[in-house]
Amino acid sequence: MPELIAPTADLHAAWLQAHREWGPGPHEDGFGLEPTDEVESPAGFAAWLARMAAESFPAVGPDEAARTVCVYRWIVEGGQVLGGIALRQGHDDHILQFGHIGYGIRPSSRRRGLAGWALGRMLGEAWKLGMERVLLVCERDNLASARTIERIGGVFEGIRETEDGPVRRYWFRLPPPVPPPPAALPDAALPPAALPDAGGRTPRRDPV
Repeated sequence: MPELIAPTADLHAAWLQAHREWGPGPHEDGFGLEPTDEVESPAGFAAWLARMAAESFPAVGPDEAARTVCVYRWIVEGGQVLGGIALRQGHDDHILQFGHIGYGIRPSSRRRGLAGWALGRMLGEAWKLGMERVLLVCERDNLASARTIERIGGVFEGIRETEDGPVRRYWFRLPPPVPPPPAALPDAALPPAALPDAGGRTPRRDPV
């Protein structure tokens, strides 16, 4: 049974196996991997994980005002890393180009429904964070990804050019957060007719 977990050094070897299966190239969406990240050594891998963890916290101070807050999760099963997914918060230019959620499934784990499964759970995380609308994009010719997004309810907006080429744009409108249940009122706040008498009975209200 797959699960979404926070990135962990315990799966360094498993992550490298997935990374090598993808091969070279900027196509591992959802992992937050930059060309300058060195992930082969334990120290480099730990530094990459620390950067991703730091990105999940809200920006603090003027020096971080432009930083995008992003939550990363790995799709794992049986000790294997099957893919990654990331939820970006905000509405900056990067997000308006590439969406709030990015994801990738390793080649040997595709056609299992993992992308739709992970997207559904990450939309749940977006709802918990109070996000009202979530944008997803995929390459114009990536019809498999387009079908996945449409299958879980994405509403097609159109095709737009980006710095990486044309993309399909889909929006999800999330329901409003459920308000917490009202706190129980102390006895002093209840109307007298609702209070039991000393014998545990509710007093009878005399007719008017």
